[in-house]
Amino acid sequence: MKHYAILRLLLAAFFLYFAWPFIPNATSTLGFIFWGIWLFFLVLVVGANLATLLQMTRPPVMEQEELRRRQFDNY
Repeated sequence: MKHYAILRLLLAAFFLYFAWPFIPNATSTLGFIFWGIWLFFLVLVVGANLATLLQMTRPPVMEQEELRRRQFDNY
């Protein structure tokens, strides 16, 4: 189900849209660490969802059950 991956990518873009103005304002070491970790997890989320969209990995288990149900309905 590609629309779940697309929705997750849009949500990640929405979060980045609101976080981007605050990232350069980090003045302390703790702020740099926080934004660095936040951006790292954002890259992981975007990469995982792009891999799902490009069918490089199997979809999450929750979405696989829907595919199985459709296969059984077709027989």
